[in-house]
Amino acid sequence: MATNIGMMDSAYFVGRNEILTWINNRLQLNLSRIEEAASGAVQCQMIDMTYPGAVPMHKVNFDAKTEYDMIQNYKVLQEVFNKLKIDKHIEVNRLVKGRPLDNLEFLQWLKRYCDSVNGGIMNENYDPVERRLKGGKEKNLKGSHKSSKSLQANSLHNSASGDAAVSKQGKTGVGAASSEVRALSKEITDLKLSVDLLEKERDFYFAKLRDIEILCQTPEVENHMMAVAIKKILYAADAKESALEEAQEYISQFIDDGETEEEANDD
Repeated sequence: MATNIGMMDSAYFVGRNEILTWINNRLQLNLSRIEEAASGAVQCQMIDMTYPGAVPMHKVNFDAKTEYDMIQNYKVLQEVFNKLKIDKHIEVNRLVKGRPLDNLEFLQWLKRYCDSVNGGIMNENYDPVERRLKGGKEKNLKGSHKSSKSLQANSLHNSASGDAAVSKQGKTGVGAASSEVRALSKEITDLKLSVDLLEKERDFYFAKLRDIEILCQTPEVENHMMAVAIKKILYAADAKESALEEAQEYISQFIDDGETEEEANDD
């Protein structure tokens, strides 16, 4: 099973749309942005679906909005990882900030791991809505069937109330609402541009890494000291912090062995 996945693994090049489709189809949700999964609740339930009953869903807060509540969800997830002997350190402080790229990378890893366990096949016997209800904290979970109906009913009610308010307030109310809509639309557009830029930056650096990998695999240099050291870094598991240190140690050892051999030849 894939627990430690190297940075060059294809798992890290699955797009956000595919990740969102994977989440929505399996958990019967309707997420539209990666950062909506930053609370850790989705990740908890994905593991619960992969290992039915392994996650204490009553401790998972799908309504988590503050960093404190989100951290509690990730604590639950890390405890389950430890129990299942899943060798993965969760970068909680980065994930709870809601940055799209950090959350995308973790979800890419999670999808690869779950697929390695179940072969990418959905567990048809798992009822995600029922499991969330058993958790008792599905008040505002976006996209669940029952919540969707409730949200639609509330939306219709709010719309009717809004229409009545606009009719009373007249043109002033309409103008204020239009300004708010324009401001929100601009914010959404800016966020989409930010995500697109991040993806382009990721693709740019991946292309550079890929060129380096191809160069290091060239028969003329693949066994060269520096090429071997670079490949140690490229192929290191993502949880391995000592890759650079290991590469430097290899170079030092190679140089020491060369000097020793040279001295022996001189003698």
